[in-house]
Amino acid sequence: MSAGSDTLPLPALEGFAGMPEVVDHVAVAKLYGEPLFALPQDLYIPPDALQVFLEAFEGPLDLLLYLIRKQNFNILDIPMAGLTRQYLSYIEEIRENNLELAAEYLLMAAMLIEIKSRMLLPSKKVADGEDAEDPRAELVRRLLEYEQMKLAAQTLNTVPVLGRDFLRAQVTVEQSLQPRFPDVSADDLRDAWRDIVRRANLVQHHKISREELSVREHMSIVLRHLQGKRFVEFADLFSVEKGMPVVVVTFIAMLELAKECLIELTQAEAFAPIYVRLAYTSAPDNTPH
Repeated sequence: MSAGSDTLPLPALEGFAGMPEVVDHVAVAKLYGEPLFALPQDLYIPPDALQVFLEAFEGPLDLLLYLIRKQNFNILDIPMAGLTRQYLSYIEEIRENNLELAAEYLLMAAMLIEIKSRMLLPSKKVADGEDAEDPRAELVRRLLEYEQMKLAAQTLNTVPVLGRDFLRAQVTVEQSLQPRFPDVSADDLRDAWRDIVRRANLVQHHKISREELSVREHMSIVLRHLQGKRFVEFADLFSVEKGMPVVVVTFIAMLELAKECLIELTQAEAFAPIYVRLAYTSAPDNTPH
């Protein structure tokens, strides 16, 4: 290395300029994870192996519209000679790389040549007051329709799309921490009352006596029974051993308490036991399941 040299000479591999000299400080390359210490002499890389072809146009009409707008041609008065020449030159370029893609454009090229040929022919005689048919009319109509659809597609593409521009937010909100039990239906209450009456009939006696029972007094008894308890089973509030009159008055007292919203009747699920609790209690939830 000379003293006046600014750069160090790098050894070049024959036929592979720009390839790294070593990989991992040992091998020149790795093949399937294995180190390669020397490049094979018969390695062949096709010319188009690293070629990237971008389809700049969506179809023949898109290419025609591009050429017309690029040259500032009047779309209602298209110069067919210049347009056809530019169109064919583009097709010649893509035929060298992608013959299948060029086939889509060849039909439009044939149509342009046909229109150009018809324009060179003498116009057909038409009746007085009528304009001669322009061979370019059909092409102009298709180009205008395509341009309108393309502009509409671009406008729609600016509209926010779910999953592309935004996502739907999902938020779970706990409405209430207090568990809500199903309401007790009249049928369930009637069935529970029928069961209490059947049990009371099993222990009734034949002693006939007149006893005055107070609904208000039994309302107080029910409230005292519920005091300090979260839930009490419906059947446990009845003293069937005291006879049917007491059972009936107790049931009426419970209906009055429910009417005045002093007690609540709850049921965990259909056909489950009915439970009674004070409406104004705030004790911990010990609901039987």
